[in-house]
Amino acid sequence: MIDDTFCEAFKGLTVQIMITAEDDLFLNKAMCNFTALPSTVFGHAEGGIVKWLSEKETVDGRKGVITQLWVTGTDEIAKSKLYKYLGRRVRQGILVVPTTAVFDAYPENLKSKFDVMDNVGHCGDGYEIIMKKYKRQFISIPIMMGHDFLIQQEVSYGEGIMGGNLWLFCDSIKAGIKIGRKAVSVIEKIDDVSSIFGVCSAGSKPETNFPEIGPSTNHQYCPTLKSRLAQDVSKIPPEVKSVPEIVFNALSLDAMKKSMKEIIESIIDMEGLIKISSGNYNGRLGSYKIYMKDLGLPNKYFNL
Repeated sequence: MIDDTFCEAFKGLTVQIMITAEDDLFLNKAMCNFTALPSTVFGHAEGGIVKWLSEKETVDGRKGVITQLWVTGTDEIAKSKLYKYLGRRVRQGILVVPTTAVFDAYPENLKSKFDVMDNVGHCGDGYEIIMKKYKRQFISIPIMMGHDFLIQQEVSYGEGIMGGNLWLFCDSIKAGIKIGRKAVSVIEKIDDVSSIFGVCSAGSKPETNFPEIGPSTNHQYCPTLKSRLAQDVSKIPPEVKSVPEIVFNALSLDAMKKSMKEIIESIIDMEGLIKISSGNYNGRLGSYKIYMKDLGLPNKYFNL
């Protein structure tokens, strides 16, 4: 049922923020704007949902969501890039949605913090002010809607692990969707881990015939190509009709391993699941190798 393989992951930098809003429509819109278009493969950033929050769990007593934004690498270039794309996504994705506010939600008290005055605060064109509220310091930006947009002035950033993934080999597209959604729902119950694509329909590979496109379809694992490829090229078992990929990033290696283990335990007995595997590129992509057999799962789950 589970391949004896490993997941290849790599280092990145991330922020973790809480977005709140007056109602579900505005909250969903802000969340989608901030996390949309995963594009680290083009040298940009990618975001994902960590968890949804009730009014009792947020700083300001409104509904909320915790999200992450990531860039690859951990050097000064990565730091500069994260600051830039954090500003862009907050300005054009959250600030423009009525009633929203942004809070730092990193679980640790880190010394590494971005002051977001230059990349967000100056949207107030000099009319922004610094204010204290909820025992935190905010930038208050006046906007036409009739309320001020609040964002915590200092947003923590830190190193984490990117590229965690599971491939779910299923006997139908319907099963792939159902099992994939179940896997994503597991991630959204685990602290400090974000699902990047939700149910990803198009796992990719690093090599391509068209470099200008970026990562291209992983042809060996496309069920519709099975009849067009040589038998020694296609990696799709006869009964498999769908292979959704679940991709996730985490603030720590332990959190990533926990996610993989809990996903597998939650879906292992679902109807339509044929096999579970993970994407790796023989160590060429990342410095972390997370072996499936090291997750603490029963031996009976593995294809021995």
